[in-house]
Amino acid sequence: MNKALTIILYYCVLAPFSLLPMRVLYLISDFFALLLIHIVKYRKEVIKKNLQNSFPNLTAKEIEAITKKYYIHLADVIVEGVKMLTISKRQLMRRYKCLNPEVLQPYFEQRQSVILVSAHYNDWEFMVLSLDMQFKHHGIGVGKILSSKVFEYIMYKKRTRYGTEVVYADSVRHTFEKYRQENRPCAYMMLFDQSPNSISRCYITNFLSQKTAVIYGQEYFAKKYDYPVFFYSVRKVKRGYYEFELDIVESNPTEAKYGEITEKCLSHLANLINEAPQYWIWSHRRWKYKL
Repeated sequence: MNKALTIILYYCVLAPFSLLPMRVLYLISDFFALLLIHIVKYRKEVIKKNLQNSFPNLTAKEIEAITKKYYIHLADVIVEGVKMLTISKRQLMRRYKCLNPEVLQPYFEQRQSVILVSAHYNDWEFMVLSLDMQFKHHGIGVGKILSSKVFEYIMYKKRTRYGTEVVYADSVRHTFEKYRQENRPCAYMMLFDQSPNSISRCYITNFLSQKTAVIYGQEYFAKKYDYPVFFYSVRKVKRGYYEFELDIVESNPTEAKYGEITEKCLSHLANLINEAPQYWIWSHRRWKYKL
């Protein structure tokens, strides 16, 4: 998409759309979900294949039911992602709550940074936007840069407007070093469920009944800097409202065996997915590598 078209799309479509009340956006989401289910059938074969391989004991009817629920959830994620562009602090913090922020307080008092690991489960954009407001730690989201430079610039401005810092692969090491030298306690948010860019620099394990290549960055940085690792589990309370809870994964990363931190994170994620599979991003080509 060229620069001019991206700018027109944002200012003439996405920005005005984002200003609509949530109740109106969810009416649009309902319509969009019907299109996804009955007409567009977005990546349906990818979704079904991922579900069949992950849950081999489920019947075709059960797979179809999860697929339908997934499309409904995907439509909501899309409109919530658009709402993120203009949502107020007050509304954001009402819709996205941490149940136990106090568990990070002792680390903050000790000037100790932490790593918060999760996945593309339920709404993750609200977490990026609210991260710096959820805890006393400085919030830093470690992300993947978008292919469109113009849209990336716009999204960066929107994601960071409430204090969260967003960094990418080319600057993440520098960021860790910078704040360590400044002795500033940070909470690094890392989503580890995407397919790795390089098969040679990942962790291989069994996940959801199949051999899986897993991003290793969360464990690498935890062990390098000896930062405690927490997994945060996001659950949908009702439409548009989420709660998340922090669970300690490893308090002494340097003492953990290779792969132990990643395996524990995967265990937390598997529990979430088994609890409500429709809220994970099944349309992503998660298992594109042949292992």
